[in-house]
Amino acid sequence: MARERPASAERRQAYYSGQVQGVGFRYTVRQLAENYAVAGFVQNLPDGRVELLVEGAAAELDRFMADVAQRLSDHIREIAVDTRPAIGEFNSFEIRH
Repeated sequence: MARERPASAERRQAYYSGQVQGVGFRYTVRQLAENYAVAGFVQNLPDGRVELLVEGAAAELDRFMADVAQRLSDHIREIAVDTRPAIGEFNSFEIRH
């Protein structure tokens, strides 16, 4: 079932670098996403970073991404985030392989 897109919906693309692959990063992010009204995906990149592409209400994304950063802080060295208006591309949150 598709989620309704709030008027304040945003799309955030984040790149995490550090020791972010091989440590359960994607699975932890997916578990955290279950607690928030967000949709999108997380995936490993060939260069060793992890990409998170997620849509939701701005305040919900703030809470979700803060939770990710706090829970995985031991593994993250740097986070680069780009924010744009949501386009409603996703219906759920998944791990991409």
